[in-house]
Amino acid sequence: MDAVQCNRAADLLMQARLDHRRMAALPDDCRPIDEAEAYQVQDRYVDRMLAQHGDGIIGYKAGCTNVTAQQQLGLSSPFAGALLEAFALASPAGIPSEAGFMRMIEAEIGFRLGRDLPTAGAPYDAASVRPALAAAFGAIEVVDSRYDDWTTAGAAHLIADNACTGFWVHGQETTDIDSLDLANHPVLVRRNGVEAEKGSSANVLDNPLNVVAWLANHLCARGTSLKSGQLITTGTMIAVNDAEKGDVVEADFGTLGLVKVTFI
Repeated sequence: MDAVQCNRAADLLMQARLDHRRMAALPDDCRPIDEAEAYQVQDRYVDRMLAQHGDGIIGYKAGCTNVTAQQQLGLSSPFAGALLEAFALASPAGIPSEAGFMRMIEAEIGFRLGRDLPTAGAPYDAASVRPALAAAFGAIEVVDSRYDDWTTAGAAHLIADNACTGFWVHGQETTDIDSLDLANHPVLVRRNGVEAEKGSSANVLDNPLNVVAWLANHLCARGTSLKSGQLITTGTMIAVNDAEKGDVVEADFGTLGLVKVTFI
């Protein structure tokens, strides 16, 4: 895939976002055929979003960190995308209901880095990334897609679309990470005060620390790395589909706090 094709794909994704429309797929003449090409498109698409909306990249997301989700989408590993400041909000947050198509709620555990994870330290594992984490927090990712059917679009399309990122809402931080049972931390999601779903951090590669390690290694392999101060979100502990205008969604992470989104 050459630069012209990558730029055309990124332009089409950006125009779909601006026009608030969806497509079946990227055209044959600029369709990424594997993950490497998809990340090339993603990089250019993120550049266009930054140019349009300003601000910067505040960190990274890992998606498809659940083995079942990987099987459904034909993946053998998670995928990654950039967290953009323009679409990152502090809880409680209000999000325009017409801003996206899917409004899928994903309850996630996030971290703030207190030190770099440079390429020289790779490959990382859960034990070696833990000292780099300065704080943990609950988060809600509001997933969205530029495709008519994201479940059949294929992994390369989803990666190109910045891993289906819509909005991201983060809760209050705690620095007492060691008090958390990250291997089995619960979350309860309520919609309009009614219990909708329950989930566990065990659903994300058995432990969110494994996700941080995967993300660190992934970025190192792409010639970049995680930096001190950046934020990470580690994938869905549980999802709630199709929030509607007027819905109030709360992800209750217990000792990790409450994250709240209202669709206005």
